[in-house]
Amino acid sequence: MEVPKDQIATLMEHGLYDSAEMLGCFLVSSSTVSAETNPHLKAENLILLGDALFHQREYRRAIHTYKQAMHHYTRIPKQNSGISRSSLSLSTRSSVNTSGISVINENEVRFKIASSHFALNETKAAIAEMESIKTRSLEMNILMAKLHRNSGYNRGAIAFYKECLRQCPYVLEAIIGLAELGVSAKDIISAFTQTPNRSAKVSLDQIDPTRWLQRYVEAQCCVASHAYKGALELFAELLQRFPNNVHLLTETAKIEAIIGKNDEAIMRFEKVRSIDPYTLTCMDEYAMLLQIKGDYSRLNKLVHDLLSIDHTRAEVFVALSVLWERKDPRTALSYAEKSIRVDERHIPGYIMKGNLLLLAKRPEAAAIAFRAAQNLRSDLRSFQGLVHSYLAFGKTKEALYAAREAMNAMPQSAKALKLVGDVHTNTSSGREKAKKFYESSLRLEPGYLGAALALAELHRMEGRSGDAVSLLERYLKDWDDDSLHVKLAQVFAETSRLQDALSHYQAALRINPQNEAAKKGLDRLEKQMKGIDPDAVDENDENDVEDVDGDTEEAELM
Repeated sequence: MEVPKDQIATLMEHGLYDSAEMLGCFLVSSSTVSAETNPHLKAENLILLGDALFHQREYRRAIHTYKQAMHHYTRIPKQNSGISRSSLSLSTRSSVNTSGISVINENEVRFKIASSHFALNETKAAIAEMESIKTRSLEMNILMAKLHRNSGYNRGAIAFYKECLRQCPYVLEAIIGLAELGVSAKDIISAFTQTPNRSAKVSLDQIDPTRWLQRYVEAQCCVASHAYKGALELFAELLQRFPNNVHLLTETAKIEAIIGKNDEAIMRFEKVRSIDPYTLTCMDEYAMLLQIKGDYSRLNKLVHDLLSIDHTRAEVFVALSVLWERKDPRTALSYAEKSIRVDERHIPGYIMKGNLLLLAKRPEAAAIAFRAAQNLRSDLRSFQGLVHSYLAFGKTKEALYAAREAMNAMPQSAKALKLVGDVHTNTSSGREKAKKFYESSLRLEPGYLGAALALAELHRMEGRSGDAVSLLERYLKDWDDDSLHVKLAQVFAETSRLQDALSHYQAALRINPQNEAAKKGLDRLEKQMKGIDPDAVDENDENDVEDVDGDTEEAELM
């Protein structure tokens, strides 16, 4: 043969896929191999080229090449075909055995076709290809689980995830998947002890003698059922056994961020980066926390670091969106949308997109983004986004339904109770109910500043300025928070206590110089103190507007 096949296999074993692809082109175009007289050899050659393309992530070309190979394979007489239907590991075996007797591994070829469709988000085509494989390996089962889940076939996904755990109880992504699909910890753990053929059981002590895997299952089930307190306790127990575990620290930080323990979550993410400065997992969540805190210098450095690690990941595009929100919301939105195009199951991308659309006063589109996030995995942020989106375009009934859905999903969550209060606040007849929900929220979590601020605002709306002041001053004794100072300054400004308002706006800006509400409030207050109507339009501002219009017209003409 003019082009030795074993040389292509050697190139691929050493990761030289460019050379393997180029050599493969010589192999499949060789005039010495006729598709008519030797279809088996033609199929083998095409599969080797397909393998090179697959490893280079040229999935469309790989699918085409593999299907050409399968076409030639169907023309081989079955008694002479040398076909193997064994399901061997993709990472260690080629689709063609190039040593000794030529054997085509049909299952491996079909698996690679399905994997290519999966990479291209062609779920139906991938499932159709996988269903032709009757005996599946571990990696085939995990792919089937993902495909069924992406298609909304949750029962099928659960069955395949469980099959993975029967084959290997340490497939942690299967554990997380089952937990998110609502399977109980007991059911997940029972899958560990069943052998793949279900004819015998294995003792749990043999699999998990120290019970850490069992604790991990319980923790993930707590996260999925929004029992965040229990999840934090279990992850803390695991961290004592596995200190500096980047995965456990990241999972803990995610929960702390969800329940509003932002400072703790930031410290946790910082620890993760100190242990592994090149990790990208959940770094977009960290970026969001830095933005909330107003720490733009650290946010800028984080985004710079992430871009230098891998600029193609969804997490990096979300972090870029967070960074650009303050400078250019339209650019920020384009980055959020790009993160979704890169990974259509990346929840922070939808959350960020929804937040930006709300800021742009496009609540209907924001609601769609938040609902997409919720369909992937419901958490407090998607519920909050949905409620605020519905309220923004007058859908009070839908907002109340979403808030109650959150409360039912998280009965012990102060934030879910506060969300119901937010809906009732929007109707004059519901404000007494809102007050009760805010007070219940504070009883459940006395340190929840969001509920305290909402209750203070409700007091202000109802003309109970004294109650609002006493509530906020009580909280300021324990929490020197910029948002508390801003709210107190607003109440004082409305009741003509301008000097008190001034001192609290200044205190807010000392804590967080980036607090926009404090900046705007202070500017307005200073005008009031000078006897200037803060609502009057400044002549200079009018001129600026005219200049901007002129510049826009010039730009359009150019």
